[in-house]
Amino acid sequence: MKRAPCSQPTGLAVAALFGAALGLISPASAQTFGSSYTSTAPKDCRVTSAGTEVDDSTLRTCPGKAGLVVLISEDDLRETVSVGRNRAAAAREPAAGVWFGPFNSTEHMVEWRTMNGKPFAIIQRWHIADNADEDKNGRPIAKPMLAVTRLPPGQVCHVAYIDAQANPNPNELARKAADDLARDFKCGKDEVKVIGETGKAVGLAKR
Repeated sequence: MKRAPCSQPTGLAVAALFGAALGLISPASAQTFGSSYTSTAPKDCRVTSAGTEVDDSTLRTCPGKAGLVVLISEDDLRETVSVGRNRAAAAREPAAGVWFGPFNSTEHMVEWRTMNGKPFAIIQRWHIADNADEDKNGRPIAKPMLAVTRLPPGQVCHVAYIDAQANPNPNELARKAADDLARDFKCGKDEVKVIGETGKAVGLAKR
């Protein structure tokens, strides 16, 4: 008995199979990263007392993205930054308890790193006072640093630091650190990464 000859796939069949294969892998490769921005300037936030005896101690609760708020606590010329669904939730996150020793402050723009439109990290520029480098009036000269902070689901904490003076492309390094590290970072278990060259700002922050 003769076997029927195996038919060769036509060009249309090959195209259909190739298209089906692409259809199977395209969702995994269709992740789109992007950035959007919000303000933490006092005029754009709800400013309240932090409930301490220090006169200049304040809390700023600022609108963020995807129903999140940014909580900035300022006390004794130092700030902490956290994120949550509301002020109380943000105050309970690990990021709310991270203080840098030297005087410091943050700029008023927050970059929200997103994947397919959903934020998973923020990037913010900090200024860390360098007491060993003073201006002509004897005031410490602040050194700039970018901090990457992971967002829910999971805890909110610092993921990476990038020295903005020691590296020629700090913004690009911060975005890559956010994209590569933030979503899988384990707060309290993983150590905050220093990305790129370590400069004075990162050295001050890590003391």
